[in-house]
Amino acid sequence: MATKSKFLRGRKIDPAPITSKTTLATLVDEAFLAYNAARLREACHLFTRKMLEPEVTIGLSLTGALTPAGLGISALIPLIKAGFIDWIISTGANLYHDTHFGIGLSMHQGNAQTSDIVLREEEVVRIYDIFFDYSVLLDTDAFFRKIIEAKEFQKTMSTAEFHYLCGRYVYERERKLGLKDKSLLAVAYEYAVPIYTSSPGDSSIGMNVAAKALQGNKLAFDPSLDVNETAAIVLAAKRSVGKAGKTGKKPAKRKPGQSACFILGGGSPKNFLLQTEPQIQEVLGIDERGHDYFLQVTDARPDTGGLSGATPGEAVSWGKVDPDRLPDAVVCYVDSTVALPIITAYALSQHAPREPKRLYERRDEFMALLLAEYKKSKRR
Repeated sequence: MATKSKFLRGRKIDPAPITSKTTLATLVDEAFLAYNAARLREACHLFTRKMLEPEVTIGLSLTGALTPAGLGISALIPLIKAGFIDWIISTGANLYHDTHFGIGLSMHQGNAQTSDIVLREEEVVRIYDIFFDYSVLLDTDAFFRKIIEAKEFQKTMSTAEFHYLCGRYVYERERKLGLKDKSLLAVAYEYAVPIYTSSPGDSSIGMNVAAKALQGNKLAFDPSLDVNETAAIVLAAKRSVGKAGKTGKKPAKRKPGQSACFILGGGSPKNFLLQTEPQIQEVLGIDERGHDYFLQVTDARPDTGGLSGATPGEAVSWGKVDPDRLPDAVVCYVDSTVALPIITAYALSQHAPREPKRLYERRDEFMALLLAEYKKSKRR
């Protein structure tokens, strides 16, 4: 009998029938066997079995209108509370629309086929099939314009500091309104998860900051702080040593720190997350090899040349991803609104919570490390 081909060593496709008692984890493990379902299974496994190890620092990039669809409340906030997200790069729009929920404003399901002319006449704003009253924009604008008048905002700062300060105000507004865990900004403040925006002027938050600047407000964003702080977070993650776990009766060996990228969509936040490694290696001349884990959920194709579809293999050529870790890279070609809830539910059911890293509170420490290593570099 001929030797069986190595290409036939994969798991036999013979799933058990789905029943009324099938759990989500069982569905993913036993029924997501091929095509993009298999990639989603691989994403669940990569995130839960490798990225959630205690020595791994997880950075999330967030694009697309996910918070208006309620995914901040349903998925991102539970992930933060479980210690499964350590730092974030988001579009400003996601943070702006997230604030609606934290200050007691409402979004509604709608029909995408409704006439936009009729909606405009009735002062209803549409994000595809999400509807909300025009006053929601005005009230959220007023909220941001009021809080950035405060003394602590009258300076130049990183977007992480700005969002942390804003999160404190949203957190207090939630408390007064009797709300709980409605705003990503508020929960990120509570858990000291730093949130950066790669294009702070490209949102209604940035537009209101610009409007206040015309009145003499001193708030300004320093993109260089964002670039260096995010690089410092990654460098500190790679230089640190994780906590030892337990395997049976013997403690596991301590492992070196690792960095993971969890990318929802693509665009500028994706690049800002990944460029941390070229900033460390190429620009600052510090010895490093790239991120250890790459998990992207996208509907973009790589052959159009757009960043959103750029593969982890392409990222290796830039030094963004460690070539030795390329097997630990998954691209899941699924809508984020489908994949994120599934990955979240799978991870929460299969992995115990991690201790929050509270990285915002350690930014000065991380920057000191970055500067110390840069001083040794020949690139200066």
